[in-house]
Amino acid sequence: MLVINRKHLAKAKLEQLKNGYSAFADSSEVAGHLEREIKKHNLRVHIDRTPLGSWFIPIKDDE
Repeated sequence: MLVINRKHLAKAKLEQLKNGYSAFADSSEVAGHLEREIKKHNLRVHIDRTPLGSWFIPIKDDE
């Protein structure tokens, strides 16, 4: 059985956002961790919540 640390997964997705790429979280737990990390790092991100999960889309400075 493979166990994935959700905090580690959220931090990996945070790095995607920092590099200008969108990230998807299919669980509310990962999405919650990711939202806290986004706030802590003062990133500008659009969050699109769907029934299947949440998309985190970085907002570029020129937008």
